Amino acid sequence: MPSARFTLLTASLVCALIILDTNIVAVSLPSIARDLSGSFADIEWVVSAYLLAFAACLLPAGSLADRFGRQRMLLIGLAVFGAASLACGAAPSLLFLDLARAAKGIGAAMLLTAALAAIGHRFHEPQERMRAWAFWGACMGATITFAPLLGGLIASTLGWRWIFYINLPLVALLALMVLRSIEESRDSAAARLDPMGSLTFAGSLGCLIWAMIDANQVGWTSVDTIGRLLVSAFLFGLFIMIESSQARPMIDLKLMRSPRFIGALLGMFAYAACAQVMMTLLPLYLQSGLQLSALAAGAGMLPFAVAMLLTPRLGMRLASQWSPAQVFALGLVLVGTGNLLCAWAVGHGGYLAFAAASLVLGAGAGLLNGDTQKNIMACVPRERTGMASGLSTTTRFGAIVIAIGVLGGVLAARSGQLLRESMAGLAPEHLGKVAAMAARVAAGDLQAALSLLDAGVRDAVAPLARQALAGGFEALLQVAGGIAFVMALVVGLLLSRPLPQLEGHVVRT
Repeated sequence: MPSARFTLLTASLVCALIILDTNIVAVSLPSIARDLSGSFADIEWVVSAYLLAFAACLLPAGSLADRFGRQRMLLIGLAVFGAASLACGAAPSLLFLDLARAAKGIGAAMLLTAALAAIGHRFHEPQERMRAWAFWGACMGATITFAPLLGGLIASTLGWRWIFYINLPLVALLALMVLRSIEESRDSAAARLDPMGSLTFAGSLGCLIWAMIDANQVGWTSVDTIGRLLVSAFLFGLFIMIESSQARPMIDLKLMRSPRFIGALLGMFAYAACAQVMMTLLPLYLQSGLQLSALAAGAGMLPFAVAMLLTPRLGMRLASQWSPAQVFALGLVLVGTGNLLCAWAVGHGGYLAFAAASLVLGAGAGLLNGDTQKNIMACVPRERTGMASGLSTTTRFGAIVIAIGVLGGVLAARSGQLLRESMAGLAPEHLGKVAAMAARVAAGDLQAALSLLDAGVRDAVAPLARQALAGGFEALLQVAGGIAFVMALVVGLLLSRPLPQLEGHVVRT
């Protein structure tokens, strides 16, 4: 039998590959937008196509890992992820890149659920489980720390396509490690495959994200947006009905009777939507708002990332003395405070104030990063760790996708409004081009935005466009901060409730 440490290392590195790929792309988005002539909505889809496929496939991937074996799912996932990485690097257009990113998200879903299930299966005693998740959290934090810097270095030297090609040797190495360190494990009573449940869930999430991203162009009250939201709600209701009728569903709905389990899920959602999503959004501000290069923007995210790396150790100490409700509430209060401080820093301009504020935001994120996963997994029996890992990671990355849509909408609306107000007196004849300009500026392509104007007004409009973008990011961060404070109260109250004994479940505390 492989050593427990080798198993933990391999599973953690597989998860780190997913986090690396997610965060390394963020710094390269302006380069992609300039090279492939993309707007802000286009680069939202570069991120969202991956995360949408990822989140939509996590639940069925968790069931597949339980049913067919975690080692087998890891090897298949690595093959899919590697092939899709090659396609992303060779993408000739944004549409091709989006499709390849979606395929990559499918492979990532297979990898992450199987890796987390392998950890949950191997480590099930309370103390060793706590140490295992702490190591896992440290690996995620370390990856988050250097991913933006690595992405900026690659984009500045080799070009953005190599941020995808770099995955190929990593995939090969991890495949060898999986064969040597992950013993095959499965749930002998795993559910049959649930294609209707998978399709209705994927359709619901897809329509929701489609509505949110396109709403910035067609309007939030338009027939298209409202129709997509209604279809999303209908499909989600249908998904719940399908799962309720299953003897062994992808989501064990009995767990939803537990306020503490719901609180843990909401804590994961709030952490991802208000903190983790900033690893994607803030590099755009550093490049487009502060005019930093890709490499400098990657380095500029280090205060956030380092704080996120170091605070999980503090979280371990607090967890031994504080209740989960107190730890979650503190983490979300720090996230809310950090977002509001970042908003203040953006409004005042300059990098030093932003760096200090991002330290607070990163500290809150680090406090929550490992604790969220641990509390969710503690609510399910050992044999259903695949289901639990699928549900927890669906919540995490579904929250990021939704946050990109919502916060991206705030950014687009506010920056467009400010740019329109600024240009009303300077160049009123160009007001009809404000929406297209704001979309290009937010994507990091100021030159493309200015090319829409007459040459005589470009120099005067350039600083106005940057100021409008800063105002949009200020509003985005204020909204994220407010949500984090509200969720700190809600999650704290829910997690203070005891875990009930659910029929057929051995609940771990």
